[in-house]
Parts: sequence; C-alpha cells; structure tokens
Amino acid sequence: MGQGNETVVTEFILEGFSGLNQRLQLFLSLVFLLIYLTTVMGNATIIFLVCVDNRLQIPMYFFIGNLAFLEICFTSCTSIKLLVILSSGRRTISVSACFVQSYFYFALGCTEFILLVVMSFDRYLAICQPLRYAAIMTQQLCILLVVAAWVACFTFMSYHLVLLSKLTFCGSNKIQHFFCDNSPLFQLSCSDTNLLWRIDSVLILFILLGSLCLTLSSYVCILFCILRMPSRRKKALATCSSHLTRLAIAFGSCLDLYSHPSERVSLETNKLVALLNTVLYPFLNPFIYSLRNKLVVLVLKDAIAHATAQLFPQSRCISGQQFSVIVPNAARAVGHTM
Repeated sequence: MGQGNETVVTEFILEGFSGLNQRLQLFLSLVFLLIYLTTVMGNATIIFLVCVDNRLQIPMYFFIGNLAFLEICFTSCTSIKLLVILSSGRRTISVSACFVQSYFYFALGCTEFILLVVMSFDRYLAICQPLRYAAIMTQQLCILLVVAAWVACFTFMSYHLVLLSKLTFCGSNKIQHFFCDNSPLFQLSCSDTNLLWRIDSVLILFILLGSLCLTLSSYVCILFCILRMPSRRKKALATCSSHLTRLAIAFGSCLDLYSHPSERVSLETNKLVALLNTVLYPFLNPFIYSLRNKLVVLVLKDAIAHATAQLFPQSRCISGQQFSVIVPNAARAVGHTM
C-alpha cells in the first residue's frame, strides 16, 4: 500500500457467534466439524471415482469432479477458521490474511458459478443434441473450459484485492462475522466506501446475474426438450429438479448477500445466509450431483468390494475353501439318502 493507505489496524478480531455461550460454541464446532469432514470425504470420493473408473470418464463426471474439488477448496477457505474460532476462541486474523481469505472466497465462488454454466450447457447438449454431443464435447474442449473458468475468475477477481487495498482501518478492529466478507469490512473502514462498494457490487452482480441467466436458459431449453420425450420425462425432471434446488440455494444466498448497500446489510442475517453458502451448499454437492446417480452408486459399490477383497484376501479364501468342503459333503449326504 501507499503511504496514504497505511493502516493503523494490523489484525482483526472475528466476532462471529461470540454472543453464544461456550458450551453451545463447542457443540456447534462439533456439528460443523462433522459437516466439514463429510463434505471433504464425500467430494474427495467423487474425485477418486472419476479418476480411477473408466465408466465415469465422460464430460459430465469430469465437470462434477472439478466441481467437487472446488467445493473442498471453497468450504476450507472459511470453515477451518470458523472451527478454530468456535473450538478454541482464537478469533484474531492479520489484515493480509483477511484480505487473502476474502480474495479466495470470491475467486472460488466466481469459478463455481462459471462451472455451473458449463455444466448446464453440457446437460443441454447431452439431452437436446445427443447426436452432436460427442463431436462437440471433446476431451480437449472440456479441459479448455475448466482451465478457462479457473484462470479467468482468479484473474478477474484480482480487482477485489485492489479495492481492499484502498481501504483504511483506523478505529475498531472487530469484524461482526466469522470470515472476512465484504459488508463487515466496508462497514469497519474509515474510508469513504460508497464508490468502492458500487464498483464491487456491480462486478459481483454482473457475475451472478450473467451466470444465472445463462444457466437458467440452458435448463429452460432442457425443460422444453424433455416435455417432448415421454419415455425419459420422469427421470429427466427428477434430475433437473435436484439441480435447480442446488442452484436456488447458491444463487439465492449470494444475491441476498451482495445485492444491498453495505450500510443496509444486517450482519446477523448476513452470517446466517453465509452459513448456507459456505457450509450447507458444499455439503449437498455429493448427494445432489453424484450419490443419487445409479452409475456412481454402482461404481462406489464396486470400489468398496475391490478394496475389501484387497484388504481381506484371507477371508475370501477361507470362505471359498469352506464352500468347497461343504458341497462334497452335501453331495455324499444326498447319495446316502438315495
């Protein structure tokens, strides 16, 4: 930062959920730890299955695997600090670490919305243009789309660090949140944040509304397409409804968080909605996109059976020998009765 932008505050105190008593904070830390571990294990399982099983190495599961990796990064960005706050009470975070956390939160969120657009387009081609699907969605195009989403969003969101560097903090260092979100930082700053907030809001809403319109347009086309296919209508509607439920949580929570001026934002409401966005939303990903899928469940069962056979080969041999002894004995018994 320049000389005029030097900050008096060198660290922040994250005050999120500080009003709760210690026992309730410990209970919440256990609940959030369980959710976090389930989220990481569920998404890691999806990544593993997509990488090792040829049946899942198609564009749809390639995108789901990338989304699963992103969800692990996204929830780790905020959940780890939240768990430390609730379990140990250590609430301090340096200014630079706070800015980095905010940058990764928005960069990963932007990447996720672009991936959702790509996935909706992939589903549109698979359902509405099945004959052209393989020719269009080649492996090279899939890799290009994913790399472009990551690089473009992390580059574009660098503006966020520039905006944060313009803020000065010369008063209270207590952030009324469990992570370094926009609203509490702008409210805490001594600077005139009106222009910075407008720039930030316009860019965030551009990403949100642009990706929302593109995603919905794909699903509207899919809806009209499956209405003309009675044989596949029930299955396609069930799949689309679960996807749209997830999209409603993601886009709805983000629009609620970032479509209001910072001075009008209720930080208590902000914290609750942010929990949906950072804890519940990544937790639902394995269940909505993969574990309700019959092929994924079949691949998972095969992987568990293979792992069990590798870990306990003796039990399989013993059971086989017992069976081979039982069969001749049974045959002899049948011979004697005859």
